[in-house]
Amino acid sequence: MTIFTKIINREIQADIVYEDEQCLAFRDVNPQAPVHVLLIPKKPVKSLDELTESDRALCGHLMLTVPKVAGLLGLSGGYRTVINTGAHGGQSVFHLHIHILGARDLTWPPG
Repeated sequence: MTIFTKIINREIQADIVYEDEQCLAFRDVNPQAPVHVLLIPKKPVKSLDELTESDRALCGHLMLTVPKVAGLLGLSGGYRTVINTGAHGGQSVFHLHIHILGARDLTWPPG
């Protein structure tokens, strides 16, 4: 069980900014921008590499939820989304999550 599963189950507190039947968004405890939120599916999927054809609707739901969450957070000037995959890709919690970062100019390339 990951820390994100514990947040979904309310075993660990988090600053939740959005929730629906399929996903949850909460503020990152180590923010890399003034706004840094993680959007996670409630279904325990380890990473992008673990998705299957049966997850097609979930993926679409997550992608359509990103701009909804960004709007709730006032990121009308733009934002960045990041999905780290695997240890070499910078993934530290092995539960699929989308970083939503904004409220400052974001440079390229990242990291």
